Amino acid sequence: MDYLSIILKCIVGLSILNVWLLRTGTSSQWRGGNASTLKEEFAHYGLSESTMKIVGTIKCLLAVGLLVSIFFPVLEFYSALGIAIMMTGAIAMHLKVGDPLKKSFPAFLFLAISVLIILI
Repeated sequence: MDYLSIILKCIVGLSILNVWLLRTGTSSQWRGGNASTLKEEFAHYGLSESTMKIVGTIKCLLAVGLLVSIFFPVLEFYSALGIAIMMTGAIAMHLKVGDPLKKSFPAFLFLAISVLIILI
């Protein structure tokens, strides 16, 4: 079970860091509306660039917390719970603007994995 937990933490943590640190300016089939960048995606949701930076900072901190929890398990519950909450918000934003359900898939997947990490 320990190996599964480590793998799941790496998948979620590294994926979130990839999106928010390396791929902010690149197009993705998962972006809301017809957005090509994270900035455009947040504008599509009616959110400011400041909100985008706050959300990104929180998600990155939680992702790092999840990765660090491999060595310091005390961080696991709070990091996974925080990511689950953030992913619930992401799904809500996709639904709010009428995106196809496909665009919510990564957020739903990370929500499910975060809940699984909490339960393991």
